[in-house]
Amino acid sequence: MKKLLSVLSLLSISLAMNAADTRCFELRTYHAGPGKLDALQKRFREHTASLFAKHGMENIGYWVELDKDGTPTNTLTYLLAYPSREARDKSWKAFGADPDWKAVVKESEANGRLVQKVVSRFLAPTDYSPVVKPSKKDPPRVFELRTYTTAPGRLEPLHARFRDHTIALFKKHGMENFGYWTPMDAKDGADNTLIYILAHKSREAAAESFKAFREDPDWVAAKKASEEKAGGSLTTKVESVFMTPTDYSATK
Repeated sequence: MKKLLSVLSLLSISLAMNAADTRCFELRTYHAGPGKLDALQKRFREHTASLFAKHGMENIGYWVELDKDGTPTNTLTYLLAYPSREARDKSWKAFGADPDWKAVVKESEANGRLVQKVVSRFLAPTDYSPVVKPSKKDPPRVFELRTYTTAPGRLEPLHARFRDHTIALFKKHGMENFGYWTPMDAKDGADNTLIYILAHKSREAAAESFKAFREDPDWVAAKKASEEKAGGSLTTKVESVFMTPTDYSATK
């Protein structure tokens, strides 16, 4: 009996690990006004993140984007998770109506608005994405937000290449697969866009890892085979942004 229970327990865990992640993710990017990033960070640190949690939103990670020289910019990017798109709308409505939030906004923006521009993208996890959850390491990691735009009709072949080859090769070369998503809305590229986040020990480590990855015979073969099958390159544009976690981020 004990052996049967043990087998059933392991089966239950296996099924849970392989269950589809149906959560709705939201990747939000805030462009702070000149000299306003510190005040914006203070508001998130002391109020916003906890108010999000109060209203049922899961704080996954908060990052400040870095420029090409590794200097922090005035751009804050963060990732939230919700049980569903409908739950997201309900949570934000309650958050916006919260008297505590209204008081915080009034006080923090006494000398002007903190944010000049907000970009929000709703994301659905791919079937090969690891379960996205907050995690911390010491020392904190450097994160890389990568966005791939595909040629028409080539998103599925790109998914297949990541599923069957790329993510394993990333891991082989020291890169940590944090999460993979496709946009939920057509306006954000639902049919031609893959968005993912990698974690590295440092920017230097990222450069070394990608060099080794690109020179790996297994990657060279997988890239060649996938492009020959599709009739050309799978991507038309690749964007990469490095980010450093904030001190209040649940992921570091």
